[in-house]
Amino acid sequence: MRMTPVLAAGTVYGALLNSKDEWTTWSAQMNEPPYKAPPKAPVLYIKTANTWSACGAAIAIPARAPEVEIGASLALVIGQPAHQVNTATALQHVAGYVLVNDVSLPHASYYRPPVKYKNLDGFLGIGPRFATPAEVGDPNRLQLEVRIDGRLRQTVDLARMQRPAAQLVADVSEFMTLRHGDVLLLGLGAHRPRARAGQRIDIRATGLPALGTLSNTLAQEAA
Repeated sequence: MRMTPVLAAGTVYGALLNSKDEWTTWSAQMNEPPYKAPPKAPVLYIKTANTWSACGAAIAIPARAPEVEIGASLALVIGQPAHQVNTATALQHVAGYVLVNDVSLPHASYYRPPVKYKNLDGFLGIGPRFATPAEVGDPNRLQLEVRIDGRLRQTVDLARMQRPAAQLVADVSEFMTLRHGDVLLLGLGAHRPRARAGQRIDIRATGLPALGTLSNTLAQEAA
């Protein structure tokens, strides 16, 4: 198994509302202003390079935030550029997969999450291993376990995604090119657990040791 480096080649895109459970949670608000309708295309956001944290690193949280939200996801690392691809060939453009922890400050903006809540320094744990498509097989068959201080706090069923991996790549590539090194997060589960400074977060894919266990501790930001 190869250890994955902290990503440096492309852009990291998150996909909001891709979990069916998350969609259901927010469905009542989707017809309210300013949007007045459910989204038809993937709802994307960017995790900027300052957010990247390697497995084992401490993630600092600001003193003004007593807790942060933990977002376990599977990241698709693009190998070959994908532009207007179809679902039958979409995953041929994926070089491999890696676990991520999409950390954010708790917030109520479900449609366009503000940068200031999701893009604080270190707010994206990555790793520890890069698994090949052959090792992973169908990425939507996986379940991700989130443990905080060793206690199971969430299970994310990747089968419960509005757009499975191939469909997500195809739909995003319809309006933009995914380039070599870009990373697309498959989605987050609903009711994400919260954690505070001093706690340890472990994320793993059950039954797939090729991805390893992504571990990070939360630390209080220095004054």
